[in-house]
Amino acid sequence: MGEAFVVQEQSIGAMLAAARQAAGLTVEQVSAATRIREAIIHGLEQDDGSQCGGDFYSRGHVKAVAKAVGLDPEATVHLYDQQHGGAPRPVAASAVFQADKKINLPERRGPNWTMALGVALAIVVVFGMMRVLGGASDQVRTADVQVASARPKVPPNMPVEQPAAAKAVKRTVTVEIKAKRSSYVQAHDAMGRKLFAGTLKAGKSDTWSAEDKVSVLLADASAVTLQVNGKKVKLDAGRGEMLRRSFGPPKTTAR
Repeated sequence: MGEAFVVQEQSIGAMLAAARQAAGLTVEQVSAATRIREAIIHGLEQDDGSQCGGDFYSRGHVKAVAKAVGLDPEATVHLYDQQHGGAPRPVAASAVFQADKKINLPERRGPNWTMALGVALAIVVVFGMMRVLGGASDQVRTADVQVASARPKVPPNMPVEQPAAAKAVKRTVTVEIKAKRSSYVQAHDAMGRKLFAGTLKAGKSDTWSAEDKVSVLLADASAVTLQVNGKKVKLDAGRGEMLRRSFGPPKTTAR
């Protein structure tokens, strides 16, 4: 059924602490896995990011800790931004890189024509000697060369075997989703490529198709309805529960 944690009615710190305890991990183990100091992790679980050095670093620490305790890092950072007034504004490059010092470049000098003329003369002399000494070796003998036919000989009436790729039947899975309330949703295919990521507004719907598998992450599973390959899927989730599910193509019946 997937992992489920309350994300809308809990703070980010409470969610990280609950996920860590559910995974059976200590703060020391999470610190070793993420290389984040234990004091910072304790602070994040108490919704105190004062030791992180700013919102930019807090988001990075939240993302790393969420991944270590089994939460979806992108969805967790998205909820963190919602609880803290949105993502931080990007830093202008001019504020980071300042050209305070002038760079002294060496003065360009003109080419040395005397040396260039001497090299060119030496090349001409060597080339002339090679032409004289080469003599008849430059002639190419073609009398004994047989031209191979460009067409390979194929015995008549021989069946041509079709490539295995042409015989393969694509197995497609189709997922339709509709939001009863606004909810954050992610969807990926079997290769991990992103099909959708963002907030699906109330009353809106979307459809994704991919080969072999479609994986979805629902920040509030009770806020949406799903149909997979034309059949409605029942989601046993309470209000505000995060749910991660994967769906495959329909089963084919043997003939």
